[in-house]
Amino acid sequence: MQKKTLVLGASLKEDRYSFKAINKLKENSIPVVAFGLRKGKVAAITIDTEMIPYKNIDTVTLYLNPKRQEEYYNYIISLQPKRVIFNPGTENTDFVKLLQKNNIESEVACTLVLLAINQY
Repeated sequence: MQKKTLVLGASLKEDRYSFKAINKLKENSIPVVAFGLRKGKVAAITIDTEMIPYKNIDTVTLYLNPKRQEEYYNYIISLQPKRVIFNPGTENTDFVKLLQKNNIESEVACTLVLLAINQY
């Protein structure tokens, strides 16, 4: 069974990469949950607007710029994911150091590319 991914910074706008990532994760049969500023659904996945203490999160894939990530540091760490993917434009060395201190892997990569080349 594939492990669950949290898309953080999910958008209802079809041109956003977070929107595309939710669709591709679902197409690849990867369980996905989503958090964003506006409630709605993408590919039948509900976008939550509250920081839900999801269980069994393997990967958090970020679609928030570094400044916007700060308010979610503790939340992400509390989920105890195996890894956090920093998509293009989300790179954040301060957060990477904090993740390392909490034994959480980080990866600077594009979720869509990783899925396309079967390296997710």
